[in-house]
Amino acid sequence: MEEKKLDVKSIIGFVLIFGILLFMFYQNKPTPEEVEAQKAKQELLEAKEASENQNPQIAEENKTPVLNLQDSTAVANYKSTIGAFGYTSTSDGITEIQNDLVYLKVSNKGGQIIEAKMKTFVTYDSIPVYLVKDGNASFGLNFSTSDNRVLDTQDLYFEPTLTENNGNSVLSMKAKISANQFLEYRYEMKQGDYLIDFSVKSQGLNGVINTSQPVKLSWKLKGIRHSKSIQYENRYTRLTYNHEDGKISKLSESSDDDEKEEDVKWLSYRQHFFSSILANDNSFKNAYLASVNLVEEENKTDKFTKEYSSVVPLEIKGGEISENLNWYYGPTDVKVLSEYKELGLEDSIPFGWGIFGWINRYVFTPFYSLLSSFLPYGIAIVVMTILVRLAMSPVTYKSYLSQAKMKVLKPEITELGEKYKDNAMKKQQETMKLYNKAGVSPMSGCIPAFIQMPIFYALFMFFPTSFALRQKSFLWADDLSSFDTIYQFPEGFSIPFYGDHISLFPILASIAIFFYMQMTTGQNMPQQPGMPNMKFIMYLMPFMMLFFFNNYASGLSLYYFVSNLITIGIMLVIKKFILDDAKIHAQIQENKTKPKKENKFQKKMREMMEQAEAQKKK
Repeated sequence: MEEKKLDVKSIIGFVLIFGILLFMFYQNKPTPEEVEAQKAKQELLEAKEASENQNPQIAEENKTPVLNLQDSTAVANYKSTIGAFGYTSTSDGITEIQNDLVYLKVSNKGGQIIEAKMKTFVTYDSIPVYLVKDGNASFGLNFSTSDNRVLDTQDLYFEPTLTENNGNSVLSMKAKISANQFLEYRYEMKQGDYLIDFSVKSQGLNGVINTSQPVKLSWKLKGIRHSKSIQYENRYTRLTYNHEDGKISKLSESSDDDEKEEDVKWLSYRQHFFSSILANDNSFKNAYLASVNLVEEENKTDKFTKEYSSVVPLEIKGGEISENLNWYYGPTDVKVLSEYKELGLEDSIPFGWGIFGWINRYVFTPFYSLLSSFLPYGIAIVVMTILVRLAMSPVTYKSYLSQAKMKVLKPEITELGEKYKDNAMKKQQETMKLYNKAGVSPMSGCIPAFIQMPIFYALFMFFPTSFALRQKSFLWADDLSSFDTIYQFPEGFSIPFYGDHISLFPILASIAIFFYMQMTTGQNMPQQPGMPNMKFIMYLMPFMMLFFFNNYASGLSLYYFVSNLITIGIMLVIKKFILDDAKIHAQIQENKTKPKKENKFQKKMREMMEQAEAQKKK
């Protein structure tokens, strides 16, 4: 008989799983927008193949091999291939342009940035932070000419001219068809600024560019690893973009993703604490965006996190190209990005979703910035934690008061359970009556937890993404934005889901969480039929947190350690000096004598339970 029951349950389980899978397949079927995006993607691939077929110079990843400028035959073939643009002198030179913050190298080949280095930041192993280096990025325009050539500016040579304009460095890169006819990339770099003015303009190319075919801007970049944990860094490495008049969207951070969007203001290739951003003074009418995840598992050898690519058709007006753009190579820091309010670059920071992001952005970020302006960074976290917990102490008091009331009522609830042990409906009905008479709400202990959830999640996003914490040390932690390490396992040894190291702050936080849960759920919590065992959860939760936080920001573990210590202290004070079980019991007994008026919800619930009881008797 028991085997039959198990078989029936198994069959029901398989049916449910099959139904869920069918529903998931239905939900995940391509939408019309996704079908259109795939169509656009295919068109772009076909255009790329056509370009490669018509231009033999184009090699792997749409790049040409280095042209041997000493070989006159090769140069002649190259100029024959590019047609009128062969007027430009061919030189493999590189122009350096820099200010006190950013150092750039711009190549004559393609007129593009081939190196972007942060001058004031280093990686976890003290190497300068590079956003562009060794061919990890490419930028170019793909267009057709009136004599049926398909050209890519990455294959063209540009002539550089470096000047100054009111103290700003200005680099003009021109691909010419005559002295007064050219395609120009213009870079203007100001001192003390991460934002670089960049324009793409043509002069005298009306009739040279085939206006019946789109001019496509293509920008690709592989995110260079900057942190000791590539998986942790990759979690916050993401393509973010502003479109449709201020809407902020993102491609997936964990899997390959692509989208076709309209009215795009800027594109951010975020690499956790640093970003490469292309912004338009107006907006791109549409853009095809793609992100490929390059990280499969934690290791020490991988150099790249994600591969980003964008293809943006440009407008041609009067047969000419004219786009005023901006490059941003710099930190994903709220202090810096907030300076560019007209572009809204601050929105590229991952503050979090909805109200959680609002709390992070407008409460915790400025509050911590204020504290860290006059306190050491670790001490600022401790002080912020103390102030947050004190602000939340009324909620803690309400939660503990609810537990104390439930403790006083426990004998009566147990008695009802024995009296109606064979009638679950009646037991529930009488228990609700008891709660109503005593003026106790079993949900009142849950409400404080819900109130604290936005704060919990906001802090969960704040510590891993706060640039202010990057490479700031405290006690044994070298970097509060990354995990602390007190012991490194031997090379090649790693515990699944835990990592190849032991962090101390998560251990301390887990111990504090254990004692906190022991005070709140380890006692006075009767085991209800069909409900999870609370004592099991009490032991499981700290254990799970130990594994989870081992690879997370040590600043977050520090916060939860201090926060739970303070909460335990507050609860002990409430228990010893504020709440009195005898007084609570007396108040409950007094409440029972007072007539209670049911609210609409209570009345509805009582009527439903009475109807169910009556139906059961029938």
